[in-house]
Amino acid sequence: MKQLPINLEYLQDILLKLLFTPSPAGYTDRVVHLVCEELERLGVSFELTRRGAIRATLKGEMEKPNKAVVAHIDTLGAMVKALKPNGRLELVPVGHWNSRFAEGARCTLFTDIGQHRGSILPLKASGHTFGPEIDNQPGGWQHVEFRIDERVSNLADLLQLGVHVGDFVAIDTQPEITATGFINSRHLDDKAGAAVLLAAVKATVEHNVRLPVNCHPLFTISEEVGSGASAALHKDVAEMLTIDNGTTAPGQNSSEFGATICMADMSGPFDYHLTHRIIQICQEFQIPHQRDIFRYYRSDSAAALEAGNDVRTALVTFGIDASHGYERIHQDALESLAELVAIYMQSPPLYARDRYEMGPRAGFPTVPG
Repeated sequence: MKQLPINLEYLQDILLKLLFTPSPAGYTDRVVHLVCEELERLGVSFELTRRGAIRATLKGEMEKPNKAVVAHIDTLGAMVKALKPNGRLELVPVGHWNSRFAEGARCTLFTDIGQHRGSILPLKASGHTFGPEIDNQPGGWQHVEFRIDERVSNLADLLQLGVHVGDFVAIDTQPEITATGFINSRHLDDKAGAAVLLAAVKATVEHNVRLPVNCHPLFTISEEVGSGASAALHKDVAEMLTIDNGTTAPGQNSSEFGATICMADMSGPFDYHLTHRIIQICQEFQIPHQRDIFRYYRSDSAAALEAGNDVRTALVTFGIDASHGYERIHQDALESLAELVAIYMQSPPLYARDRYEMGPRAGFPTVPG
């Protein structure tokens, strides 16, 4: 195994391309094509599930036990719940996020026949009209509405425009990268993870690194609504490393710098042996890192296990402030993660025994104690 140089200019460029491609869960075809085109440019073979999850393949010296590295390319968003008599739209969220982070957002509404720009606003949005009532109005999705930038003032106007219940709304990302290396944007969860995975793949391909076993970069399309990596795996995959965000809120041990390794989330502990292999790589190659546990959090790993996949899972994250809101990360964490992922793909399988779905006791590991 060797540490590979990560092209940070490429990582930043592909991140911006991903961020500027709308992909709320359930409306992800555009970003699927973007990632497929990028894999084609890198000369990496891939295949798609029926719904569009991507399984790429980096050939190794052995075909099994395979390993996988996964990031999701779907994001939070909204859908039209109702057409209102005032010509505005009631919304429901796609994924789990609070309406307070939607207030004031610029958005795109996708109808069956076109797209329209607009904003999400609280029901009482004019200070000159409502005064202190603005500060006193309740929060929640039933207390915001979508104001479409068209000449509409009633239900008939909306129908004439082709707006329907179930139309998707994508939230503008508004990315900004500062001279200090901070990246502010919506939907860094998990488009930053996808950019990290593509940068690691690029480094592996361009340096002609020989992998010990087949490795499958996976890009899933429904993590924000719970199903994530339940698809795209196959039974030869014994290990799966998930890349996602780690919260830097008070009471957490995550950081916006270096790699944050999640030991457990609301679905339970991650695989002891794979998680400690990741920690060992960080220690051996002096990759800055810290450990954390997330109480209100689940990822592609949980979806894979709940779907019945017998696979060892681990989670590595970039520290993110204001998760599921207007998020902030630092490019330092992305570089650390990309280095870590590129090394992990070069690492041998944890256990030769893992090539079999079922096997004898011989070769089965034990935890220290």
